[in-house]
Amino acid sequence: MTSQDHQQPDAVRVARIGKPHGIRGEVTVEVLTDAPEKRFAPGAVFATEPAAQGPLTVASARWNKGILLLGFEETPDRNAAETLRGVRLLAETDEAEDDADAWYEHELVGLQVRVDDRIIGEVAELQTRPAQDLLLIRLQSGDEALVPFVEQIVPEVSTEQGFLRLTPPEGLLDLGD
Repeated sequence: MTSQDHQQPDAVRVARIGKPHGIRGEVTVEVLTDAPEKRFAPGAVFATEPAAQGPLTVASARWNKGILLLGFEETPDRNAAETLRGVRLLAETDEAEDDADAWYEHELVGLQVRVDDRIIGEVAELQTRPAQDLLLIRLQSGDEALVPFVEQIVPEVSTEQGFLRLTPPEGLLDLGD
């Protein structure tokens, strides 16, 4: 069972806290949202995973060499910031931007993956990357494959019917054809 299974059903992960930065309680964060400037504004309050670490209130947000640094009202110094390493920040889904082409990890994990009408595996994870998101697909052979989560390769996602369809370019997946 993954920590995703324990996530609040009406919340999505928007960041993962990394290491402390400096002595004033700031932390580095891995951003998992498309709108960090809007989402991490001072005064924003986040539930956390694990819940015992929160809630956390953003006191400051700034970029340093391409890395987002957050300060929280609850972490006045480096020692307090160190206790947050690995904590995930959660936002309510009704706060999230309403975009018909936007998917959250909890909506994708477990979906069957099809090429044409053939089931080739299931979605194991959504990896949010700076350039583009990737789907980690657990193939029926037991192998795993990373697939760019772009419309040209993933033209259909049906959470209602429990699958997504791939049109992989030649060489992307070794399906043993």
